Amino acid sequence: MESKVLRIKDLACPDCAKNIEQVLKRNKGIFNAEVSFMTGKLTVDYDPGVINLDDIKKTVGKLGYELAE
Repeated sequence: MESKVLRIKDLACPDCAKNIEQVLKRNKGIFNAEVSFMTGKLTVDYDPGVINLDDIKKTVGKLGYELAE
């Protein structure tokens, strides 16, 4: 398992943060995802053998947000 903390660019609202968490948690290989609206940071715990960081970035991108390391 790996854990990453990534910045979400231009996070608009607390509900948006919750939506990102929910969508990520539905992905196979993601054990946990927490988004802080206050800091604009995503903490994600995942299995790199199942899902990689690029896939996580693409998933968040489909929601209209960009991740930065």
